[in-house]
Amino acid sequence: GYCSAANLEHVKDLEADGATEFFISTRRMKHGRPVPESPRGRIPADATPVERMARKLKTKKGQAVYARRKAIVEPVFGQINTRQGKHVLLRGLEKASGEWKLMAGCHNLLKLFSYRTATA
Repeated sequence: GYCSAANLEHVKDLEADGATEFFISTRRMKHGRPVPESPRGRIPADATPVERMARKLKTKKGQAVYARRKAIVEPVFGQINTRQGKHVLLRGLEKASGEWKLMAGCHNLLKLFSYRTATA
């Protein structure tokens, strides 16, 4: 998954540069489960990178940022999967990458077309 020790160490280096701030899910959460309480106090010095990220996600800012991700990024994958299917048909990284770019471009064109016809 995305939350590996190597990824979190790389993220720590990028955040130190001040480029951006990362919020990486540490585990799957079931729908309808109550959101854990926001932590209080300092982060323990002996916390692992995964524990630190989990704690960061439990803060009010972390919850707000992660909630926006669900509204911005996730629907696009769902819409593409519904229209084109969940699998690429071509084999090999280069061909599969080209197929994905074509699907993403078609998705964007459909959005532009539907927006244009809705405002006309």
